[in-house]
Amino acid sequence: MPASYIPYEPDQDFLLPPSLKEWLPEGHLAYFVCDAIDSLDLSAFHARYAAGGPRNQPFDPAMMVKVLVYGYATGVFSSRKIARKLHEDVAFRVLAAGNSPAHRTLSDFRAFHLKELSELFVQVVRLAREMGLVKLGTIAVDGTKVKANASRHKAMSYGHMIKAEAELKAQIAALLNRAKAADQAEKSEPELDIPAEIARRQDRLEAIQQARQRLEQRQREAELARGRDPDDKPRGGRYKREFGVPEDKAQENFTDGDSRIMKRSGGGFDASYNAQTAVDESNHIIVAAELTNSGSDAAELPKLLQAVKNNLGKAPQQVLADTGYRSEAVFEQLAGGPTEVVVSVGREGKQPLHFHADRNPHTAAMVAKLQSSPGKAAYRKRKWIAEPPNGWIKSVLGFRQFSLRGLHRVQAEWKLVCMALNLRRMRSLQLP
Repeated sequence: MPASYIPYEPDQDFLLPPSLKEWLPEGHLAYFVCDAIDSLDLSAFHARYAAGGPRNQPFDPAMMVKVLVYGYATGVFSSRKIARKLHEDVAFRVLAAGNSPAHRTLSDFRAFHLKELSELFVQVVRLAREMGLVKLGTIAVDGTKVKANASRHKAMSYGHMIKAEAELKAQIAALLNRAKAADQAEKSEPELDIPAEIARRQDRLEAIQQARQRLEQRQREAELARGRDPDDKPRGGRYKREFGVPEDKAQENFTDGDSRIMKRSGGGFDASYNAQTAVDESNHIIVAAELTNSGSDAAELPKLLQAVKNNLGKAPQQVLADTGYRSEAVFEQLAGGPTEVVVSVGREGKQPLHFHADRNPHTAAMVAKLQSSPGKAAYRKRKWIAEPPNGWIKSVLGFRQFSLRGLHRVQAEWKLVCMALNLRRMRSLQLP
């Protein structure tokens, strides 16, 4: 006797229209994202379309925001992949309610509304506070290097720029001389589109010259910040080169000129950005997300604390940070403020450093604080508070490289990533 199976009829049409919501379990992340976005103020998105004018009928901004945020919350960052998910993934189809914008539409919406998308991060942080998930007792800050959308093969060092400029100028001069040669001489040469060759080399030369000028401008600004006078001549010690002349190994990237070469944790170097987070102790909610193209964390602590205050209207009681944030000037700036600062002054597992109290009074006071029992107890919490969100962003969401280029665009995308992680975290904390 043949086995009896539950009916399976893949070609059977539905007698009544199905509801896609029946295909997602209760408490699904898509529902939480939908409800959270509906509770936010999206008037800034609608304002762009209020004036009307000749254009195609736009998609509802609420739907577009939900789809983008859910994509980032589930590790789908590419507009092409999101567009594909709108046909293949039930959760995306539920959020889009049957709409299927093309990948170009999604990409343009994200590009046009970067400022508005980054401002939603603040609203989500405030929503987390209203839900009782943010206490602002102790926060911890941490930085992580995230790869830029820039090829390491499209970068050039300052020393090589100088050589390449000379070679290209010589090639352009040779091509111009060849173009002026007699007709008979040209006939004996292989066929060559000389104007196109000159234009190609000229474009390359201009790109290299612009990159060199950016490097020199950064070098001038850095030397002025260190107190060097433009008339100071090269000498031993701090000033080994002419004013405004970078080292030969200094590099500039042609695809994303705002990115910087930074050392990655596993070894080697990449064109990257330095992404900063301030994390609340109570539930690992990111309460501030900033980003810089400087590889150093030393000047970022005041910026993060000000961002927390701007986002939530009050300063935290205590902030914890590793030794990368150590700076006598920063300690002096934050002394006497509403937030207790606990910053390591040396690498973990190493002998504590000694600082002269007359020259570095605030750093010496920090050393004493860290040697006290309350200081040790507070700093022990730093790694547990600050580092998990960065690990979740890279390992759970899979966000290891920016999709956008340029400092301002990347800053907005970082806040979009942190907002997506916060929503995912908030939803998990609300589950029974």
